Amino acid sequence: MSDIIITCAVTGSIHTPSMSPHLPVSAEEITEQAVGAAEAGASILHLHARDPDTGRPSAEVDHFMAFLPRIHQRCDAVLNLSTGGSAIMSLDQRLAAPLRAEPEMASLNMGSMNFALYPAAERITEWKHDWEKPFLEDSDDLVFKNTPRDIARILSELGQERGARFEFECYDLSHLYMLKHFVDRGLVRAPLFIQFVFGVLGGMGADPENLTHMIRIADKLFGKDYMFSVLAAGRHQMPLITMAAAMGGHVRVGLEDSLTIARGQLARSNAEQVVKIRGIVEALGRTVASPAKARDMLGLKGADRTAI
Repeated sequence: MSDIIITCAVTGSIHTPSMSPHLPVSAEEITEQAVGAAEAGASILHLHARDPDTGRPSAEVDHFMAFLPRIHQRCDAVLNLSTGGSAIMSLDQRLAAPLRAEPEMASLNMGSMNFALYPAAERITEWKHDWEKPFLEDSDDLVFKNTPRDIARILSELGQERGARFEFECYDLSHLYMLKHFVDRGLVRAPLFIQFVFGVLGGMGADPENLTHMIRIADKLFGKDYMFSVLAAGRHQMPLITMAAAMGGHVRVGLEDSLTIARGQLARSNAEQVVKIRGIVEALGRTVASPAKARDMLGLKGADRTAI
């Protein structure tokens, strides 16, 4: 079977620090966990930033630049910056750090959607910061805005002008058709790296049938011009990405997507999740792609052409 790319989403905007003491927040913590994940076998590191004083998701360039050069110096993994940030950020805020860093790769959400996190608030009894509970509870009225105009701007400013390639995050079937629209407009070129996202309330449920249907439609729309990867939120992470690996796809792990390593057991680090999925995919006969191999597969411009 083919080489498999392991992406690790090191720290994200959707989980709150009090849900796990192992979620990295400071630049030092993000650096150490990112490097650890790379050493464990992740060829792509998907990165958000946090305000180290408050734990809030941050779009501040200084917060990103406090860890990006350190990670770049200590490992050769592909650094993939989020353009999603948080659903409460403006597009200008979400793009500030990627435009400054000019990364090889960035995430790109392919449609607007409800992004409902409020059920998690009912399961938490202790909060580390006063902003966390209201943030989750208010997500019952939260729309994550990614309009065609927004998408076109990201493709133009990061892709065409700065040479970034994209992890196209597709939370629903309609997002595949939106991606096809931009392929037809000539703003996106092969090879496409599509991340199927499962388990976020407002997007696709983490059902195996949804994965097989997404692959079927992507095959119809893009033929041999795409690769797919899978991320699944929470307890669905390992089962669904194992299915993806068995079907020839790529996988994404990380504390952004799931805080656990087994049922009821918190993962102690991002690297622990990478080690677990690496063992699974190698047992399936897949070969874990090195960063150099991943760059070749995805047609990336190279780490030496970034501004990190």
